[in-house]
This record gives sequence, structure tokens and C-alpha cells, in this order.
Amino acid sequence: MTKLSLTDEQRRDIVRYRLETALSTLSEVESHKANGFYNTAVNRLYYACYYAATAMLISLKIDVRSHDGVRQSIGQHVVLSGILSPEQGRFYSRLFSKRSAGDYDDFFNHSLSTVEELMPQAYQFVDTLRTKLEAWLNDNN
Repeated sequence: MTKLSLTDEQRRDIVRYRLETALSTLSEVESHKANGFYNTAVNRLYYACYYAATAMLISLKIDVRSHDGVRQSIGQHVVLSGILSPEQGRFYSRLFSKRSAGDYDDFFNHSLSTVEELMPQAYQFVDTLRTKLEAWLNDNN
């Protein structure tokens, strides 16, 4: 079953679940940062934004099957419609690249300063989408 064939109730349930997952994933970041696990902290920042981004795309009935597809669709559908700012769209692309480097590049480690730079932007990204999604959920109940 694709996301396009979901009932309205199923779509709302998935959006709620992804939004909750985004918020709980954000709550993991501080402990990873405090313990010096900077690559993991960047990973969790990315995934929190990813879960919020996919929730938004599902609410818009946009079916995406890859991380790169989510990144592209955020730009095409969410930034261009004004839900996210162009800066937030660029941030998501940058965070995607940083997460990939931390997860897959050999001998690569993020720093505390990188995590501290990314954290407020990730929180803002998730919060912007959370606000829009909560309004969408309230309007579609």
C-alpha cells in the first residue's frame, strides 16, 4: 500500500505517529551531546527533522520512497508553498549531508560546535512543521 492509498484516518494516524517520533528523537540529542557522541547527535537531529518532514509530505498526500526524495520534495512542495522558509530548506539539505558524512565516511567525526550549531536550527525546523501539522490535524478531525 502506498501512502497515496491511505484513508484520511490512516493518514492522520501516521502523521501523528511521525510527529511524536520526531519530538522523541529530538529529546535524545542532549544526552548524546553530553556524552560526546557527536556523530550520533547529528544523526538524531537529522532523523527528527526527517520524521517531521515525512509527516508533512504525508499530510500533503506526497508519496516519497527515499531520503533524497524527501529532501527534494521538501524543496519542491514545502518550501515553495511557504510552509518552510528557503533557509530551512537549505538547512535540511545541509543536515542530510552532515548526517551522511557522520554515518558513512571513514575517519570522520563531528564536533561539539557542529552539534551546537545545528541544534537550534533542527528544533526550529521541527517546531515549524509541528505547528503546521497540528493545525492540519485539528482541521481534519
